[in-house]
Amino acid sequence: MDTVDPIRFILAFFFVLGLIGAMGFGLKRYGHRLSGQKFFAKGEGGRIAVLEVYWLDPRRRLVLIRRDSVEHLLLLSDKGEQVIESGIRTMNDE
Repeated sequence: MDTVDPIRFILAFFFVLGLIGAMGFGLKRYGHRLSGQKFFAKGEGGRIAVLEVYWLDPRRRLVLIRRDSVEHLLLLSDKGEQVIESGIRTMNDE
């Protein structure tokens, strides 16, 4: 019985390390979805709306917003914000 306890300890140790590694991988890959930010909040009569969010990598994302009837494409990153395209007319305005 003396050899069973160390083997069980070693197996449990590597199992816990594997769980920690899997959690770290999952948070790195999908953590932005768990950040608690509401990107698609629906409001009545609001002039500003976030239409789409596309993650380029964990630090950069493209955001398509609409103000009144004009859409704007923004690049958001940890280094700052940048307007990629502004004044995009919506389909129903043509």
